[in-house]
Amino acid sequence: MHTSKNTGDERMARRAGWASFIGTTVEWYDFYLYAAASALVFAPLFFDSAPPAVGVLLSFATFWVGFLARPLGSIFFGHLGDRVGRKKALVSTMLLMGISSVGIGLLPTSAQIGVWAPIMLAVLRMAQGFAVGGEWGGAVLIATEHADPRRGYVFGAFAQQGSPAGRILSTLAFLLVSQLPKEELLAWGWRVPFLASFVLVAVGLMIRLGLAETPAMVELQQEQRTARVPFAELIRGHSPAVLLGMGAVLIVFVLVYARDTFALAWATTSLGFTASDFLLIVLLSSVVQFIVQPFGVVLAARWGVRRAVTVLLSLVVPALPAMFLLIGTGNWWLALLGAVVATIPDVMFYAIMAGMFAEAFPANIRYSGISTTYALSGTVGGATPVIMQGLATLTGSIIAPIGFAVTVAVLGVFCARAFIDLAARARQDEAIT
Repeated sequence: MHTSKNTGDERMARRAGWASFIGTTVEWYDFYLYAAASALVFAPLFFDSAPPAVGVLLSFATFWVGFLARPLGSIFFGHLGDRVGRKKALVSTMLLMGISSVGIGLLPTSAQIGVWAPIMLAVLRMAQGFAVGGEWGGAVLIATEHADPRRGYVFGAFAQQGSPAGRILSTLAFLLVSQLPKEELLAWGWRVPFLASFVLVAVGLMIRLGLAETPAMVELQQEQRTARVPFAELIRGHSPAVLLGMGAVLIVFVLVYARDTFALAWATTSLGFTASDFLLIVLLSSVVQFIVQPFGVVLAARWGVRRAVTVLLSLVVPALPAMFLLIGTGNWWLALLGAVVATIPDVMFYAIMAGMFAEAFPANIRYSGISTTYALSGTVGGATPVIMQGLATLTGSIIAPIGFAVTVAVLGVFCARAFIDLAARARQDEAIT
């Protein structure tokens, strides 16, 4: 998994794994809260002068702003993580995310301060995106670089479990407040989940502050082999890996935000679902993800990474249109079935992905490499609700949005296979030299 001679002890590895999981849970809770709020409440609160469909589109646009900021965060925190240390970068990302989320919970609406309300919302969403840009890469490294190289994929999966856990908590939070009468939900109820993140962030910070720096980073600093400008070295020597990695992981973002954000808005505005009905589908799909996701690593161990990834992503291709067709029936049970069927192969690939990324880049630019690749893909994938809502509005049909999602899934199959092959050749070359 990594080139460090110092792999640390098993006790610290397990502690780092759990810290990675808890930290990413907190970060993704904050980030996914915005996804639910952008589909359900931000349009009438911050874009009340626009027609409802346009208001939702504008709300999704602010949602995407967070993804636009992610590459900037990946460059900044990647530099910090590769030069100063993984731990310091991760503490910084959590602080910034916590401040941003609480700030959103305290925002006045457009009815109170006019155009400044959506502007401030977009700024705080950018801060969220900036923080997440450095979070995922650092969380993967704090887990994998403390682990025995032979168990890197297993410990990398710890960080991945934070995504469904954070989504479960955020969906549950919005599901609870959505039980309020609509007037109270819009008046104050929507703020509660954002303000509650203060407690989660405080817990996450205490855990991360108690971690040791990773052995790989300590070794780089002791031997003075840290990259002077990690991002420049990444672009100069590893651009093909970045581009292929972006294409491989893009389907993860597209499926999640097609289901949890676009489909949430579509189901509640056009199909007769209540917000509670569809949030429950998102919640149960996230619970399924949390349970089945780690089995992706088991599959990779038995079949090999390349074969496992190929099979899983190939299954996503037919599962995506099946999900939308089943949601489109308006039947809750069929909609749940569609969401679960599409979720399973996608999230099993997601579990493998952390290990794939961690072994694709050399240690001195590893934080920058995996963070930048993930963030750039997230910038494109984060536009999913805007693209799909735009296609649906333009064509008056769900067919065009489905075609977009399926195209991304097919692209993912080819990019993932090429990415795995490229990383294997790079490791062979490194071993020879």
